[in-house]
Amino acid sequence: MFSLISTNKMSKLWSKSSAKLHPKIEAYTAGDDVVLDMVLMPYDIRASKAHAKGLSTIGVLTSEELSSIINCLDELMILWTQKKVEIRVEDEDCHTVIENFLVSKLGDTGKKIHTGRSRNDQVLVAIRLYMKDQLAQIRNETIKLSREFLAKAKQYQDVPMSGYTHTQQAMLSSLGHYYMSFAESLVDDAEFITSVRGHIDKSPLGSAAGYGVAFPLERGQVAEELGFKSVQNNSLYCQNSRGKFESAYLEALVQVMMTLSKFATDMILFTSREFEFFLADNSIVTGSSIMPQKRNMDGLEILRGNLCRVIANQHLVQDLSKGLISGYHRDFQLMKKPIMESSDILVSSLEVAGLYLNGLTPVRENIEAKIKPDIFMADIANEMVAKEGIAFRDAYKKASESGQSNFNLQENLKSKQSLGSPGNLGIEKLEERLSKLLP
Repeated sequence: MFSLISTNKMSKLWSKSSAKLHPKIEAYTAGDDVVLDMVLMPYDIRASKAHAKGLSTIGVLTSEELSSIINCLDELMILWTQKKVEIRVEDEDCHTVIENFLVSKLGDTGKKIHTGRSRNDQVLVAIRLYMKDQLAQIRNETIKLSREFLAKAKQYQDVPMSGYTHTQQAMLSSLGHYYMSFAESLVDDAEFITSVRGHIDKSPLGSAAGYGVAFPLERGQVAEELGFKSVQNNSLYCQNSRGKFESAYLEALVQVMMTLSKFATDMILFTSREFEFFLADNSIVTGSSIMPQKRNMDGLEILRGNLCRVIANQHLVQDLSKGLISGYHRDFQLMKKPIMESSDILVSSLEVAGLYLNGLTPVRENIEAKIKPDIFMADIANEMVAKEGIAFRDAYKKASESGQSNFNLQENLKSKQSLGSPGNLGIEKLEERLSKLLP
């Protein structure tokens, strides 16, 4: 395992003397970064390579120095991939490990890498790159799950199903209509993710500690090298945007989790013995340690609860950044964990939701058997309006008093022709939106 503690006496980037920081303060300030920064290290390596190329452009590095730095960073990336690098409390973070690695390998040339940058803009760009990558992955998985819901909607669009308001039967719907609601919700979520990714697609590298540097850094070149759409211009705003950009990122995650949580809550109810609308495959149920008959939807309960964790993490990020004056604060370090934790939760939740979606088989006879005759009262009132020409409010009262309700389920479904209703799902419109989301 690679470590630089023994090979470089001044391992901390901020160290100016031989005085040692108290070990308890050292551990407290490093916190979770020794673990979390292992995730950020490849992004910081990418940013360091781009920064080195920028330094070469303005003459701070020779072409030979640039080549040696790039080769050294490539070597470190390989070591990271092979899990042969670690961050210790003494290192504090990935930024220190990277710079110390360069110094241990290249001496004075390695020391030049920090010219024109600060750990403040290093961590900013690493997290920004991480969020961009995560949003791209989450967006793709969200689109994939939307397509799976859409396929179910097509398959079951003629299966009648009770629609609910106030958790009571309201009007006739269909299983296809139900599935379609989640397909469209996930398309909205994917479009929102795209918007958020575009919003945060700005490079903060070159802003240093928030007040710029006395070097003509090629910030545009570096941003392009890293794949950013643009440069985040004002150097102070780069730091002031911390909390804002991360909150926007987490809002994108919250939106997807809200969709998945709704599905989870429905399926917990609809698979209960009181409903038995769906039969669950054995691979997606758990049991009880005391009750042999139990078939529990534990995964859906955890999914439902995980929405609360992601919302709480967004609130944590917002709370960490509020009430701070302009500029950098060490409080920002505490945003890494809620961002990464929420990302992991969402990626796994999308996968689990897909497993449940495909592991639950509708039981058509049970779904139809639950439909009560009075579910058509609104249809009776609408028919009176159409045939008798009376006002809807009068028809509403007459329908309520008549107690008559005798409709064919399939004909009733087909009669609902307004866009997005059970008889007109708008499948083509959603497919068109999905096609526009493809890379």
